Amino acid sequence: MDFTVTLDAQGNLHLGPRVVPLPTSISENARRFLATPFPSPPQPEITDKEGWKKVVAAADRMFERAVDHWLTSLPVTVETRAIAGVSVHQATPHTIKYPERAHFRIHGGAWVFMGGKYAKAEAAMTAAEMDCVTFGLDYRMPPDHPYPAALDDGVAVWREVIKQYDPRKIAMSGASAGGNLSAALTLRVRDEGLPMPGAIGLLTPATDMTRASDTFQTNAGIDTVLRPGGNVVALYADGHDLTDPYLSPLFGDFTKGFPPTFLQSGTRDLLLSDTVRLHRALLRAGVPAELHVWEAMPHGGFGAIFGSAAPEDTEMSEALVAFVDRVLR
Repeated sequence: MDFTVTLDAQGNLHLGPRVVPLPTSISENARRFLATPFPSPPQPEITDKEGWKKVVAAADRMFERAVDHWLTSLPVTVETRAIAGVSVHQATPHTIKYPERAHFRIHGGAWVFMGGKYAKAEAAMTAAEMDCVTFGLDYRMPPDHPYPAALDDGVAVWREVIKQYDPRKIAMSGASAGGNLSAALTLRVRDEGLPMPGAIGLLTPATDMTRASDTFQTNAGIDTVLRPGGNVVALYADGHDLTDPYLSPLFGDFTKGFPPTFLQSGTRDLLLSDTVRLHRALLRAGVPAELHVWEAMPHGGFGAIFGSAAPEDTEMSEALVAFVDRVLR
């Protein structure tokens, strides 16, 4: 590899013309996914509500084929109902291995995408993987419902779910914005005096909304799914302090308690440092936490959310299931 490296007076590295090749250390499916960058949807000004609604509708249509496949092929029945006035997709496997358990799943999508039908399909997938009833939170989203609407919905539904299941037998998980919300919701229910989940899975989570993490710079452009910049954080945060732990869980006080945590990322993930930093914060507070990092994986994996999972995606799901089984046994 031949490129020029210079260091300026401020200590910033300048990497001259640089080519980042496809790695040979990953599966062919993973290589194929990296070679086809995900089309990043446009992000209107935060005041343009109608513009955002059009972008959301167009982006969600990209997942239609995968969503329809999941909903028709998985051995799961999904009922959409209101719990505490919030839309929830309750997914029940046809054969339940763990009737005493439940899973609380929070969908991703940058706090604004992947609600509705996608959230329903994600609940179905999670129920099939976890072998237990899963509650898929279809939280309110911007542009009409910015922070803290999603967390308000989560607290309301959590209060009802723990009336049905022992919270020590409930795991909570989410990817990307869903990982952010899973961590933030756990902090909030704890602070409101409610019991926390027995285990939590944070998949490629956004944990620091200030974007101070190292890989937000070093993996910019290398992550073929998530791009830096844009207005979505400002749209969701709605003017609130970005260091508020309910927005940026990294800044939470974990010495007050937090469940055993599974954290996942990849070496090409824009949010790798967000994940690593939260892992260190949990360990410093004495919280049992596992960090799993996959080779060359970008944000969200190698295509599982698009219905074209690579072997690494399957391994990732199996690792989370094994963690939950170990903690909740």
